[in-house]
Amino acid sequence: MTDESKADQPRGEQRRHSADRPHNAGPRRPGGPGQGRDSSRDSRSGRAPRAGRPPSDPARQAAYEAIAAVHRDDAYANLVLGQILREMRLSGRDAAFATELTYGTLRALGTLDLIIADASGREVARIDPPARDALRLGAYQLLFTRVPAHAAVNQTVDLVRAVAPAAHGFANAVMRGISETSLDDWLTKLAPDYAENPVGNLSVVHNHPEWIIRSFAEALGGDLEDTARLLIEDNQPPAVHLCARPGRADAVELADEVEGVPGAFSPYAVYLNGGSPGDLAAIRDGRAHVQDEGSQLVAAALLAAPIEGQDNRWLDLCAGPGGKAGLLGSIAALRGAEVTAVEVADHRARLVEQATGGLPVTVLPTDGRTVGRDPDLPEEGFDRVLVDAPCTGLGSLRRRPESRWRRTPADLPPLTRLQRELLVAALRAVRPGGVVAYVTCSPHMVETQVTVSEGARRSGVEVDFVDARPLLPAGMPKLGPGPTVQLWPHRHGTDAMFLAVLRRTS
Repeated sequence: MTDESKADQPRGEQRRHSADRPHNAGPRRPGGPGQGRDSSRDSRSGRAPRAGRPPSDPARQAAYEAIAAVHRDDAYANLVLGQILREMRLSGRDAAFATELTYGTLRALGTLDLIIADASGREVARIDPPARDALRLGAYQLLFTRVPAHAAVNQTVDLVRAVAPAAHGFANAVMRGISETSLDDWLTKLAPDYAENPVGNLSVVHNHPEWIIRSFAEALGGDLEDTARLLIEDNQPPAVHLCARPGRADAVELADEVEGVPGAFSPYAVYLNGGSPGDLAAIRDGRAHVQDEGSQLVAAALLAAPIEGQDNRWLDLCAGPGGKAGLLGSIAALRGAEVTAVEVADHRARLVEQATGGLPVTVLPTDGRTVGRDPDLPEEGFDRVLVDAPCTGLGSLRRRPESRWRRTPADLPPLTRLQRELLVAALRAVRPGGVVAYVTCSPHMVETQVTVSEGARRSGVEVDFVDARPLLPAGMPKLGPGPTVQLWPHRHGTDAMFLAVLRRTS
């Protein structure tokens, strides 16, 4: 689990397949949607049988099971897919193809559903879930990959025959109907006219819900052209970033070791060119961990802020699953400081302990809002405090594509209330003269500017905003007017991390 898994977890609790031949689908005769029953009572689980003749090749089967688990069980794709790949013993090109199909289908879900509904002549909600997920997977192959049309159609029909037998004729007709039209033509047909409804057009063309597009546009000053560039980047599979732990590894040397390249901005970042990070010796022996470069930058910014007086008591108030605590702990070991890492969920607290083994980090399995009531979290007891607040995760949609369709505006009120309460606790925990970094992996203005302003107002202590721009590496472009900073995938190649730094003055 990476440091960014915080975004999609409740508080308290690859590219295209290189062997695929070019898409060779030519004009085909229409095959209108069949009218057979959409499901079988014996196939309600939607699981493809693994015994006997497989209904699909292993990579497609793995992708289908991951997609079905996301929709059936509210599973997280990054967790369930890895487990499925291990169970099926898939690696190399098969694992890469399964990953591309899984993440690509989940990313394009909204547009795929529009196309399936049009081709089938029925609402997608009326299609039985196993058949529906198989059709989504098949439509993605037809429209977004170079998989030959006949292969995509035949494999999808075989899969539906296994998971929803009565719907195989229906699936065959729908897939053939989809294959007769190119993606560009589908988008022209289904997307609203940009001049009349630009957000609706961007939603269909770039596979994002309209409410998320509006929130991005607001954070980008209303610039819809820039918003479109962000949406395009959001749909690209991100590179894996490593964090070379200070005192244990050098980023340049680590890049040579793993055949990667040093990061563009963070002095600890290494970009992997491929492969599984879990196979790397540097990960296994604790010299590095997986962490988006943006997360590295905001954690390091807390430590770059100048303060007067002692500087040896640091607090990570929302530490799970431990990536930022690992970086803070590594730097603390070099500076003679100690880190208290707070995580309310027991299983995530254990992850923090694993991530910080051998470092001067003490893990407290408690609620960060208990500052002043917990003797281990005294008021004015820390010199630096990091609040990596639970959020909607809208800044990491590249990594968790299912989140864009799972999150709703209704998620915001309870999250922003929690964010304010944690920031208030942090401002009580830091001593006068110390600094607090409020960080969240979302650009939504309610989770960023509004939460920071309201949290500072309600804290009952005097604070000044520190200009966060000089706390980031020199040469970073487009950091805005300050004092807060919003990082962006399309501008910085990072997750959309927000950073505000506040100094307590009384």
